[in-house]
Amino acid sequence: MKPHMRQVVFFAVLLGIPLGAWYMIFRPQNKDISEAMQDIASRQRQLDRVAQLAERIPDLESALETGEQLVAQVEAQLPKRRDVEGVLESIWQMAERNGMQVRSVKTQAAVPSSVYMELPLDVTMDGPFEGFYRFLLELEALPRITRVSRMAIQEAGLKVRGPGSDLPPGSIATQFTLSIYFADAVPALAGVGGEP
Repeated sequence: MKPHMRQVVFFAVLLGIPLGAWYMIFRPQNKDISEAMQDIASRQRQLDRVAQLAERIPDLESALETGEQLVAQVEAQLPKRRDVEGVLESIWQMAERNGMQVRSVKTQAAVPSSVYMELPLDVTMDGPFEGFYRFLLELEALPRITRVSRMAIQEAGLKVRGPGSDLPPGSIATQFTLSIYFADAVPALAGVGGEP
């Protein structure tokens, strides 16, 4: 091989080594470094947002403790499954005490939620309007969580106030759904820091 040709080949090999290293080693590493820098920048923006939110709440620890206390208060108002009968009994006693006559109660299937169960009851009752109003006020004052929905009120007809009925004139017939909330088997995630 001629000396001039050997120099050209040597120069091409000498130039090819750094170009090959750049293409096969440094270029992929630069791409990985760029992606890592973007990930770091994204996480830093998230940390900055958390720091801004933490600055808005003067005492984050106190706010968290207050939230936990409020959750504990709500959970204390949820009876256990075995106590639902007692809640129902007290509700029916309230109805009788206020002159209301419970005509029918149809229990629907309990509806599960994240940390509680809802037991909807379709209730039909009649009696004086004032008694029903007092019943609703007592129901609202219960220490347990209840909800009244889909309420329909109408004047009690002669069919309900027929002969032998003790309903006074101006009585009402009402139908509503009464939901009683109770604690069932609390999922492990919902019971963090408390009883499972």
